[in-house]
Amino acid sequence: MADTRARPAAARLPTLTEVMQEGHAVPEPARSRPSGVAVADAATGGAAPAALDETRIVEAVMSGLQQRIDLMLEYRLREALAPLLARATDAILQEARAELAHTLRDIAARAVSQELARRRLR
Repeated sequence: MADTRARPAAARLPTLTEVMQEGHAVPEPARSRPSGVAVADAATGGAAPAALDETRIVEAVMSGLQQRIDLMLEYRLREALAPLLARATDAILQEARAELAHTLRDIAARAVSQELARRRLR
């Protein structure tokens, strides 16, 4: 394993162990937030709290969006499914009525046949 400490400091990134042992923060490249405000370098001590604030802001925004998305999705699904469910319910009712009518006709026909058979035997 080659010694990475022989390289110039700008050519390599320190390992986490080196950072923890030396007890100093490694500067991050400046990132821009969605609002365009640059995040401060870690060396100034401003990046860690800014990163936490950014994380909290992102979580809060995502949570709010998730609630809105859930409500909108539920509304749209109800709106889209209502006519489909009404048609499906009507179709099921018509099929059930037809099946019931068929069954009742069969029962009535058997009852009439049995009554006619009894009267013939008398």
